[in-house]
Amino acid sequence: MPTKAKNWKNLPGLESIARRTLPNGITVLCYNNPNVSSVYLIGLLDCGSALDPQDKTGLAHFTASMLSRGTTQRSFQSLHEELENRGASLSFSCGSNDTGFRGKALAEDLEILFDLTADCLRRPAFTQEYFERLRAQLLASLAIRDQDSAEAASLLFDRHLFPNHPYGLPQDGYPATIQAIRREDLVQFHQDYYAPEGMIISAVGALSSEQVFSLAERYFAEWKNPAKKTAAHATLPARPQGLIRKHQYMEEKSQVDLILGTLAPKRTSGDYLPIYLGNNILGQFGLMGRIGESVRSRSGLAYYASSSVSAWVDTGAWEFSAGTNPANLEKTIDLMRTEIGRFIDSPVTTQELEDSKSNLIGRLPLSLESNAGLANAILTIERFGLGMDYYQHYANLVSAISAEQILAASQKYLDPEHLVIASAGPGDDIL
Repeated sequence: MPTKAKNWKNLPGLESIARRTLPNGITVLCYNNPNVSSVYLIGLLDCGSALDPQDKTGLAHFTASMLSRGTTQRSFQSLHEELENRGASLSFSCGSNDTGFRGKALAEDLEILFDLTADCLRRPAFTQEYFERLRAQLLASLAIRDQDSAEAASLLFDRHLFPNHPYGLPQDGYPATIQAIRREDLVQFHQDYYAPEGMIISAVGALSSEQVFSLAERYFAEWKNPAKKTAAHATLPARPQGLIRKHQYMEEKSQVDLILGTLAPKRTSGDYLPIYLGNNILGQFGLMGRIGESVRSRSGLAYYASSSVSAWVDTGAWEFSAGTNPANLEKTIDLMRTEIGRFIDSPVTTQELEDSKSNLIGRLPLSLESNAGLANAILTIERFGLGMDYYQHYANLVSAISAEQILAASQKYLDPEHLVIASAGPGDDIL
């Protein structure tokens, strides 16, 4: 398949991405996009919910959520007044392995973003008043989550795909664990795990590399945390040993939400791109690929049906989801397993392959049209060590994948007889 990658606009690469590592271990990347008057700043720290004590699940998420609620130098009100007066934004989030931040402002206010981001990360106040307010908000969110059958199925699926592993626990915790967390726990978590080593900053917009590197040094170069703890990594589980069937009964629900799946390769695996392309055929392209066509369109068994692949630094997950009438649940499961069996039995067709390649290649430049898309793309290639020229070669990498490669990679991970099958809604518990 010929590629027109050389004609794509805003394609980041070796010539356009400036990169520098500060002495304290922070990697700073920037990309000048002069066509806009704004700037976008995002980044990651090497700490996340995988570090939570089990009896205080949700601690990392709680800590990240408190960062924008005041610092030792700025009150909650003054911090947000600075942002609002400039039409800027800044937020923090938490994943399994990292804590993230993202901010947006006019180009003239880039320094404000650096200043506020550094202040929140380095000097959070964790005031008792806002700690209690946030706890109430988190508990309210958990109460809403616990009434959502799709969320319940997802939690059940994760728990049994990753038994005895942090990935099997919800990042936002449980009501009991959030109640158990004290302000001092947030202070200690911040002291133990927030540090510059391994941190990544990605800045995109109407800016220069000299400006970005100067601001990074001004606000982050002196940050050190010699007391940072090194946590042991939990052993990853093997793929499901047979069929693991679980169901959670939920009152007053008319629909069952279903997730079934297994492990997938990590982001840097050679199997990732063939499986990513294969999944597009199986459960994404068009009206959700083969799964959507078989389960929803042709059989009429589900309100929605699709599949997705998630990939992290050490492993991944391949999930197949559907929403269905309780009377059709077992038929839906059987049909999805049948489609999985067909997928690993023979190569995808030439038409499916070419259509899906065109879809994935065509989507990339669209995702790089905004500052946010560019900043996220640049952060991704640094985070996973994909190389600064990754997106310049992406079209050729995808074009080179064969149907036989997709089949061989998929056969390593997919097996209709080795799946976690989790559902939530009407029906008796299977726990």
